[in-house]
Amino acid sequence: MKNYETLNIRMTVYCALFTALIIVGGYISIPIPIGPVPIVLADFFVMLAGLFLGFKYAFISISLYLALGLIGLPVFAGGTSGLAVIFGPTGGFIIGYILMGVCIGFITTKMKVTIISLMIALIAGNILLYLAGVPWLKFNMKLSWPAAITIGFIPFTAGIVIKIAAAVALGYAFLPQFKQKMVFASFKQPDDGDE
Repeated sequence: MKNYETLNIRMTVYCALFTALIIVGGYISIPIPIGPVPIVLADFFVMLAGLFLGFKYAFISISLYLALGLIGLPVFAGGTSGLAVIFGPTGGFIIGYILMGVCIGFITTKMKVTIISLMIALIAGNILLYLAGVPWLKFNMKLSWPAAITIGFIPFTAGIVIKIAAAVALGYAFLPQFKQKMVFASFKQPDDGDE
């Protein structure tokens, strides 16, 4: 088997793994009393998908998560699913996962892995997530901008900081070796038995 085929199989496995982690993160859901948007860990695993998979495979992994929810599997926050969730108050955040993962993946593939570059990627990704989620929440629930920000962003700021810090730590510790391993696999010379 050629090395690029081995790499594609490996990345397919990683995509499935991160899709599963995002699903598990959605099940870890804590409702907050002031609004419909719960505290979840799904966004944390979307961040990690962007960091470790790059924008192409992060897009595939998160799109698979979205597709599973759309066909009725209970993968969204709290075990929900279906178009009703996408078109509901939290739908913008679910769509925003794709923007977040692709943004983080794109930045991390273009920049050297440093604490600063990881922070830039993760902050930019979170900005896109909330730029998608908060306006969707506002128009879906017919809220004022202050109300939408109050229930769709402010309660999550501490969690955002903690998740970014954790993702930076994991990325800084493991991403250089992970990238090196992927590059080595993709450029490794064929063995004598390879075609």
